[in-house]
Amino acid sequence: MSKRTIVTMPGDGIGKTVLPEAIRVLEAAGFEADYVHADIGWEFWCKEGNPLPQRTIDLLEKHKLALFGAITSKPKAEAAKELAPELQDKGYVYYSPIVGLRQHFDLDICMRPCKTFKGNPLNFIRRGPGDTIEEPEVDVVIFRQNTEGLYVGVEWTNPPDEVYNALMTHPKMKKFAWSPKEELAISTRIFTKKYTERIVRAAFEYADKFGYKSVTVCEKPNVIRETSGMMLAIGKEVAAEYPHIQLWNTNIDAQMMWLTKNPEDYGVIVAGNMFGDIVSDGFAGLVGGLGFACSANIGKEVAIFEPTHGSAPKYETFDPPIVNPIAMILTACMMLDHIGENDKANKIRQAVADVIAEGKVRTYDMLKMRGSQDVIEKGAATTYQMTDAIIEKLK
Repeated sequence: MSKRTIVTMPGDGIGKTVLPEAIRVLEAAGFEADYVHADIGWEFWCKEGNPLPQRTIDLLEKHKLALFGAITSKPKAEAAKELAPELQDKGYVYYSPIVGLRQHFDLDICMRPCKTFKGNPLNFIRRGPGDTIEEPEVDVVIFRQNTEGLYVGVEWTNPPDEVYNALMTHPKMKKFAWSPKEELAISTRIFTKKYTERIVRAAFEYADKFGYKSVTVCEKPNVIRETSGMMLAIGKEVAAEYPHIQLWNTNIDAQMMWLTKNPEDYGVIVAGNMFGDIVSDGFAGLVGGLGFACSANIGKEVAIFEPTHGSAPKYETFDPPIVNPIAMILTACMMLDHIGENDKANKIRQAVADVIAEGKVRTYDMLKMRGSQDVIEKGAATTYQMTDAIIEKLK
């Protein structure tokens, strides 16, 4: 069998640190591939006016599979100020390249597993009866609709007349008639039946395949009646095909309270783009934070795998680096699962679990330290040492 080609997009900040560490682990587990670098991120926005160059899109079109590190995004005005002088005032507008990738390649299914590793000092604990301490085992997989919802970018400040006039035909808009049009900022939330059904069905198929007892639609249909209402209605239709799986319905605000009261009760959760983003970060906090949070962006042809942490640029220049590479390593495991290399993925996950359970090698976040260069002197492992420990367990 010929080697696979994996497009690697380190991106910004610590993405450049953790992605090579994941490749080290993949190679140690016996996975052979050719890795092709692709340009993406803030550097290319500043010097080219495009954080997602066409050459990168072309590589993904060709190879279909990618590992992605992290991205830096800044507000519109701040981003414009950082353009190269020759690009200033030329009409360039910054747009998140990962959002651009999701929409260009129709990566509509986002999976975000949040699973407890025994022995992780960052695991969520709570008080039980009689002042006992409980550490519930969390095993939740969030399915986030990735290409629609509030992140589609259909928005305006000072909307054009045709948009403004159309919106003013809605009775609820009358209350904003007092505002000058140039002082209005409007963002739309768009759901379609096709892609809402696709994400809901993917959630039920996953629950069925891996033995989860419930699928929870986490939206806000009592207030956002059209879009959230559509997802709940489709959830009920699909649930009828899976009578052995319970359909639960939670509102996003209540869910954020309940996830610290009874997180062990939940299995698969499905939500729109923004609420899926929120609830997945919430559950990630229960299993160690973003240093343990992995994700997959999956379309019909192309799949891109990324940790959910940001670029954390303040840590980029630390030498040696101190950031936790586990989220990126678990992300690489999701890629292995996607291409059928499940044995290698499970072998790596077990090595990660063994290192965490043993407790001898812990990065600064696992030791509950504030991130600074002197954490190594205080006993924290470097990024490289954590990777080395995982590789040692693979042997």
